[in-house]
Amino acid sequence: MTDLFIKVKTHQGQNLPFVLFCKPDSDKVVGVFQKNDHIYFLDTFEEKGFAFASFDAEDVPFIPLEHSDVYVETVHSKNYYFEPKIQNAGSNVGKDFFEELVAKGVEAINNKQFVKVVLSRKEEVAVPDFDIQATLRKMIYQYPGAFKYCFSHPKIGTWLGATPEQFLNTNGNALKTVALAGTQLATSSKNIIWKDKEKKEQQLVTDFIVDSLEDLAKEVTISSPYSVKAGNLWHIKTDILARLKSKKSLKKIILALHPTSAVCGLPKQAAKEFILENEGYNREYYSGFLGELNIDFVTFRTLQTDLFVNLRCMKIIKNKAQLFIGCGITKHSIPVDEYIETVNKSMTMKKIIQ
Repeated sequence: MTDLFIKVKTHQGQNLPFVLFCKPDSDKVVGVFQKNDHIYFLDTFEEKGFAFASFDAEDVPFIPLEHSDVYVETVHSKNYYFEPKIQNAGSNVGKDFFEELVAKGVEAINNKQFVKVVLSRKEEVAVPDFDIQATLRKMIYQYPGAFKYCFSHPKIGTWLGATPEQFLNTNGNALKTVALAGTQLATSSKNIIWKDKEKKEQQLVTDFIVDSLEDLAKEVTISSPYSVKAGNLWHIKTDILARLKSKKSLKKIILALHPTSAVCGLPKQAAKEFILENEGYNREYYSGFLGELNIDFVTFRTLQTDLFVNLRCMKIIKNKAQLFIGCGITKHSIPVDEYIETVNKSMTMKKIIQ
């Protein structure tokens, strides 16, 4: 066991907060270990630390750099290799309720309540021998292009994930974000064909981000949409670049973008109200955002922020994992197809815990 994971065991024994993470295509695992069990919340968003925001982010918890020890470990692939088991995706957990929820969402869209809503469900899986070290190593090996993490706080819980979606990256005044939408199961075919439903959904996400940045950033540029693979799924992605009008506008931009239309819907407030009234459970930190705020924990370069949307994630409660999975709903959505999409997305986590 390395020094990093010895520190994890010590912190677990003392019931203290910590986060482990590995950024996309990085060979570094970072551990940030808080020295007390207090729960800190962001105020000005000029603080330095690791943020962990909920879907309904009125207060944003974070692990402050000034109250933490930082460990960095280099990934050696031979120590992280594992052979994923063949999974049976034929689960019907919550199928009827979710399909009814999607039908209700489509009806609301047809009634002009909103043009898109992102609906989700929660599924429980038994994990009798859950181990943070083994699970994180599996995620790092299996999903090199994702943001992999384990966040543990005695007053929040233990969360893990491998998310494909950047929320926001800043370096000085330079800002980068992405629009990610549309989903299809990866096959051996190299020819990725998208239906109009997925293309329109992705365009809605792009338009929302650009509109949100209008008064807070300048020199906004948008790439052409392209296909990107995340685990066993393909998505449509657009890169969006801009420059901050002010170094103090970061908080306004984060709050304007979150929750993005990729996890909530459009118009945002109407879609969010529908979600809170109809999903039937509390998303907690699923579809929130997380990551480095005003600090790079490897280089300790300040004014650098690297945040991700908390997708493909799970919460560990004793010997069970709660998986959170969702999909974007438009007027063209078919309930049974959307349920199948959530089953496909659930495999991201099931591959590394079963």
